[in-house]
Amino acid sequence: MDSTFQSSMQSTMIQATGLTHYYGPFPAIQDVNFDVRRGEILGFLGPNGAGKTTTMRILTGYMPPTRGTVTLDGYDVVEKSLEARRRIGYLPETVPLYTEMTVTSYLKYMGTLRGMPPKLIKGRTDDAVGLCHLEDYRKTIIGKLSKGFRQRVGIAQAIMHEPEVLVLDEPTIGIDPIQVVETRRLIEDLGKSQTVVLSSHILPEVSMICERVLIINEGKIVAEDTPKNLAEGLQGVERLEIEIGGPVTDVLPALRKIRGVSRVTHRSLTQKELYTVHVESGKDIRDEISKAVISSGWRLLSMQTVGMSLEEIFLKLTTHEDL
Repeated sequence: MDSTFQSSMQSTMIQATGLTHYYGPFPAIQDVNFDVRRGEILGFLGPNGAGKTTTMRILTGYMPPTRGTVTLDGYDVVEKSLEARRRIGYLPETVPLYTEMTVTSYLKYMGTLRGMPPKLIKGRTDDAVGLCHLEDYRKTIIGKLSKGFRQRVGIAQAIMHEPEVLVLDEPTIGIDPIQVVETRRLIEDLGKSQTVVLSSHILPEVSMICERVLIINEGKIVAEDTPKNLAEGLQGVERLEIEIGGPVTDVLPALRKIRGVSRVTHRSLTQKELYTVHVESGKDIRDEISKAVISSGWRLLSMQTVGMSLEEIFLKLTTHEDL
């Protein structure tokens, strides 16, 4: 076997090919293809109803696809389901907790369900409690925990058996901002030793945690790259942020008349008049702007190009609105 090909195979933990799933006559996902490298944190991003949860359920073997395949560490999740599941820790959107049990009794029970040796369960329970910062809640009834701490218990059960892959479906949904930050740190820590697939519609979460982003909309993959590369590749309409000293009622129409300008917006800050100029792709109109400002007797105080944020990329790919 070619060494380059063998290295590539070894570096791929998850391979999804042609995934399609129907609910009755309606397709939830269509011809979804992607891979996840070993040790990578992949963000699976999309609006509600885009097909994220369906894909997560297929990846984890909870639901077979209508057609297509998923392999995890070389094991088909349908044909070799048990082998694949042994390597997966899964936190579904709705955490499967037994609310009448204590944290430790629940984790030990989940270890038993996974077929872990009794001697190993005690040590792994302690490890999971420590990693998820649940030391003060070992004997607490799960039903009495806040939503954020229930999420931690859900993550703890997902890592009990030391899986190679963690699949987390909307792990911060419904929890308060402080708990969001703490959960994000936990996921980053877990990602240092495991492959993580993180499904979310929360943009800052994905951009802060994930090395690579895969965007799904209406059941189809519409983009896949690092947040930085997505911004550069989708620049399309370049933007200039300009501060001009002059009457707004005169500056706005003057900027809009310049050839190559597609749109101009204005906002006032403390003692500043700022203009965002959207420029047609491939055109450099900075000289024209400078001449128009100076010839009118106004002051050109600053001018700089601005890249697209992940939020703008997301909106550009998942809506039909112009940015």
